[in-house]
Amino acid sequence: MAQAQTLSDAQLKRILQWCSTRRHSTRDRTIIQFSFYAGLRAKELAALSRGDVYDEEGRVREQFTLSAAQAKGGRSRTVWINRRLRRVLEEYAAQLNITNPQQPLFESQKGGAFSANTMTQLFLDIYKAAGFAHASSHSGRRSFITNLAAKSVSVRVLAELAGHSSIQTTQRYIDVNPKQMSDAVELL
Repeated sequence: MAQAQTLSDAQLKRILQWCSTRRHSTRDRTIIQFSFYAGLRAKELAALSRGDVYDEEGRVREQFTLSAAQAKGGRSRTVWINRRLRRVLEEYAAQLNITNPQQPLFESQKGGAFSANTMTQLFLDIYKAAGFAHASSHSGRRSFITNLAAKSVSVRVLAELAGHSSIQTTQRYIDVNPKQMSDAVELL
C-alpha cells in the first residue's frame, strides 16, 4: 500500500482555500489544520469532544489527553496545541456552543459525531476536489511528522507526539526530499 502524500505549506494553503468554498468551511478548515498541526489520525479527530479541546471558560487548552478509547492501539497520549492551531481553534470556537463539553468537536452534516470512516472519507473528498489524488487522511499526519523532522526534532520526540510505540514506525512517516538533502549537506 502506498504512503499518503506529504503536502507542502503552499499545497496546504491551496486546500484551505478550496475548503473556504464549502458549506461547512470553518469546520473543514479546522479539521485539515488539526491534522497538519497536531498530527492526529482521522479516528482521533472524529472522537474529539468540545471538552477535550476547550476548558470550562471556552479557552483553548495548551494540551489535552486522548483517552485509550480515542487513540489507536489502546494507548492514551498527550496532544500539544501550538500557536497556529490555537488561533484556528479560537476562530472555530466562535461558531460553537461550548457549554456542553460532551458534544463532538466536529459534527457531521447530520448533527452527530463523525465515525472514523466518515472522517476519512471527508479528507479524501476534500483532497480529491482540491486536486490531490494521492493525499489521504494520513497526509496531514505525515506532513506534521516530516516537517518536525526537517526542523531536527528528535525521532523519539516525534514518536511520542505521534503516539507510536516504536521509532521505526515513526521513521516510515518521514518523507525525504531533494531540498532536505541539499539543506543537510550545507550544514557542513
